Amino acid sequence: MSRRAGDGVHDGRGRLLRVVELAEGVAGQVCGRLFAGLGHSVTKCEPPGGDPLRTQEPVGAGGLGYRFAVLNADKKSVRIDLGSPDDRDRLSDLLAAADIVITDSGPGRAAETGLSPALLRAAHPRLVVVAITPYGAADARSDAYGDSLLAECYGGLAAMVGEPERAPLTLGGEQAAHAAAFAAFYGSMLALRRPGGDVVDVALCDVAAYIDWKSDVVYAETGQIPVRTGASSGRWRIVRAADGWAGFVFLPEQWDSVVTLVGDPALEDPRLRSDQARFELMDTWWPAVERWAARRTKREIYIGGQRLGLPFGYSADLADLAADIQYRARAFITAPGRDARGPDDGARLAPVVGLPWRYGPPPGLTGDEAARGGADGGGAAVPHPSPSLRPVDGAASGDQGPLAGVVVLDLGTITAGAATGRLLADYGATVIKIESMERPDAFRLWPVPTAGDAEVMEESPLFESNNAGKLGITIDLKTGAGREDMRRLVARSDVLIENFTVGVTRRLGIDHATLSEINPRLIYLSLSSQGQSGPEAGTRSYGSTLDLLSGLASVTGYPGDGPMWSSADINYPDQLVSLFGAGLVAYCAAQDLRGVYLDVSQRELVSWTLADRIAEHLDTGTVPGPTGNRRPGSTPHDVYRCGGEDQWIAIACRTDAQRAALAALVGAGRMAAMPARWWEQNHQEVDAAIGVWTRRRSKGECLRELTHAGIPSAPVQSARERAEDPHFQRRRVFLGGARRQKGYPLRLSGYEPPEPRPAPRIGEHNADILDGHRPDAGAGRAAEPLQVPSQRPGGTT
Repeated sequence: MSRRAGDGVHDGRGRLLRVVELAEGVAGQVCGRLFAGLGHSVTKCEPPGGDPLRTQEPVGAGGLGYRFAVLNADKKSVRIDLGSPDDRDRLSDLLAAADIVITDSGPGRAAETGLSPALLRAAHPRLVVVAITPYGAADARSDAYGDSLLAECYGGLAAMVGEPERAPLTLGGEQAAHAAAFAAFYGSMLALRRPGGDVVDVALCDVAAYIDWKSDVVYAETGQIPVRTGASSGRWRIVRAADGWAGFVFLPEQWDSVVTLVGDPALEDPRLRSDQARFELMDTWWPAVERWAARRTKREIYIGGQRLGLPFGYSADLADLAADIQYRARAFITAPGRDARGPDDGARLAPVVGLPWRYGPPPGLTGDEAARGGADGGGAAVPHPSPSLRPVDGAASGDQGPLAGVVVLDLGTITAGAATGRLLADYGATVIKIESMERPDAFRLWPVPTAGDAEVMEESPLFESNNAGKLGITIDLKTGAGREDMRRLVARSDVLIENFTVGVTRRLGIDHATLSEINPRLIYLSLSSQGQSGPEAGTRSYGSTLDLLSGLASVTGYPGDGPMWSSADINYPDQLVSLFGAGLVAYCAAQDLRGVYLDVSQRELVSWTLADRIAEHLDTGTVPGPTGNRRPGSTPHDVYRCGGEDQWIAIACRTDAQRAALAALVGAGRMAAMPARWWEQNHQEVDAAIGVWTRRRSKGECLRELTHAGIPSAPVQSARERAEDPHFQRRRVFLGGARRQKGYPLRLSGYEPPEPRPAPRIGEHNADILDGHRPDAGAGRAAEPLQVPSQRPGGTT
C-alpha cells in the first residue's frame, strides 16, 4: 500500500470483495466508503426516492448534497423497494453474490423487512453481516433515529467537551459515526478471518463511550467524576493569536522551553519550577503567555514552539487546510481546477500513501441508468460470487480469536500506537510490546487527569488500558546486541506498529526500508503526526495538537466563539487513529497483503472526517465556524438543561411529525404547524420554549416523556452514570477486575474476547521471547523494578 491510494490495493494482491450497503445513516455509508476507496465493489441500495442525503443541504450547483457526494463516491447504486417482490428478489441475488452486507436497521425494522442479522446469515451462511445501529442490533432503542449527537451524549463523550459552565458539545461533523464506521470496518475484517463469517454488531453509543475510556478509569480509581475543562482553563489552553488561535500543549519537563519561547519575566518566577505550583499559580503567568501570543500569528507560535520540541498546534480552518504546505506537498487536498471534478462528483481530496481512499464520482439516481446500478452502468449484471474467503496464515478456528497466529511487534507509545496493538491483542494476535529501559512507554507514569494531582509516584492506571493482553520485552536499539535481537524478532513476525516522531525509526535502524530486507512480508504501520513525507513531517503532536491542526477544532465549539478541542482528557484523534490502524492491519491480514508499508498521517485521517465541509469550501469558498450542536437535516438539534446541577438532555428532530409532537409536549402548540425552515431560522425562540419545559423536570423525566412522544433524545451521561448503566456493562465497553480498563468497541456474535491478561511489567517476557522461544503468555520471569526517568519522549500520541 506504499502507493497512491487511487491505484487500489486488491489488484493482483488481494481478493475483490463485493459489498452490499443497506444503510441510510452516516456511519454505514462511511463504512461502505472505506471499501469503495480500497477499490472493492460496493453496491448501494437506495429507496425509490433516493437516499435522503442526496438532497440534504448544503448542496452543490447540481443539487447534490456535499455529504452524499463524499460518502458515496466510487459506489454503484440500485433502487430497491423492499415492498416489491421483484426488488426483494434482486436484493437476494445481490446478497447471494456478496461477501459483506452493511446494515443500520434496528431490530423492529429488520424483522419487518427480513433483514435481521440472523435471517441474513440463515439465507446466506457465509455472508459477513455488519450492523451499525445507535444502541446495538438487538436493542429496541435502535429502531429510533440516532446520530453522533445522541451517541456522544448517551455514551458520555459530550459531557467532556466544552467549557465547564456551558452546555456540553458534540464534536464537529459526525465524529461518532466515523469512529463507528472505522470500528465496523475492523470488525468486518475480523469476521472474514472467522470460519464461515460472522455478525459484527457496532453501536454508536458504545464507540462514543469507548473513546472516553479515560473517564471510566479516573472515576474507578479516584471516585471523582471527570468534567469538561474547555479550552480557556487547565494546563493546556487555546489562546488568541493576532490572526486566529493557537494551542499551548506541553509536558511538565518542557517548561524551560516554554519560558525560552515566551521570554517574559513572569514565567521565570522560581515558584513555578514544579508543575503543581504552576497549576496553582496559573493566574500569575498565563496572562503573560496571552499577551505574547496576541502579538504573533498562529503559525509563528506553532513554528516557534515546534522548533523547541513543543507539540504546539494552531487552529486551522478549512481555508488554512486548502492552502496548507504539508497537505499540498502530500497532495491531500488538490487545488480547484487541478485534477478536480465538479462539486457533484465528489470531494476534491486526493489521499496519498497509506490513506486508501480515492475519489471517483458518486452514483447517479436518474432513469434507467440508476436502476441498472450506477452512473457508469457497471451494476447492470449481478456480479459473480468472489472466491471463497479462507482464513490465512493459520487463522483461528472457531474457538480462537480471529487474529490467532498473527505476531505483532508493538513499538507504539502512549495511545495511538499502543491502543492499536491492544485492539489486535483483544482478538487473538500475539502482541509483543517493545520498550527500552532508558525510555519505556511514557504512559507508565502518565498522570491520571484530575485537576489537583499532576504528579504520579507509581505506574499509571491509564497504561493498563492500552497494553492489557500484550507480552512485554525491553530492547536497547542503541547497541549491537539490541539491534540483533530486533532483527531476529522481525524475521518471525507479521506486523510492526510504530508512532514515533518521523526520523526516529531511521536513526534506530528500524525503519521500513531496513526491516523489509530482513522480512519482505512484514506489514509495517507508521502512525505519525503528519505522515512520513512533506515539509512538516517531523512535527511533534498530541491529540489536542491534532484537534487543532486537522481543522476539527475550528468546527467544534459554541456559535460565534473560538475553536474547541476534545481536551487532553480525551485526545479524540488518538482514539480515532487506533481504530483505523487496527482496521488496516486486519485488512492486510484478511486479504493476505504482505510486504505492505502503511504510512498514515493522523492529521489527514481526522481531516478526512470533514470531507463534506472541505468539498463545500473548495466549491463555494465558505469557511465554516463552530455551530454548537446544530447540524443540517435536523432541527432542533441541541442539548437542553434539565433540573439539577449540570444535567442535560439531547433532542434531535428530523421530521415534521417529530417537531409537531415536541411542540405539543412542551406546550408550544403554535410551532406545531411551522415548517422545518421556520424552526431553524427561529431556533432561539424554539430553544427557549424547550428549555422552559426541560428545566422543570429531571433528566430522567424528560427522557421518559420525550421517548413516549416518539421524539429522538438521549441523556448526557457522566462517567458515573455510564458506570452504573447496565447497557455498557452488558456490552463490555469497559472491564472490571482489579483495575477498571477499557473494553471493546464492537461485538462479534460468534466470538467473545476473554478477559485480557494484565499489561506486562517492563521486560516481563525477556527470557522467553529474546531467547528465541515462541511467545507464550504464561511464561516469564520476574521483571526488573521499573525506574523511569522523568523525561517523557516527544512524538505523536
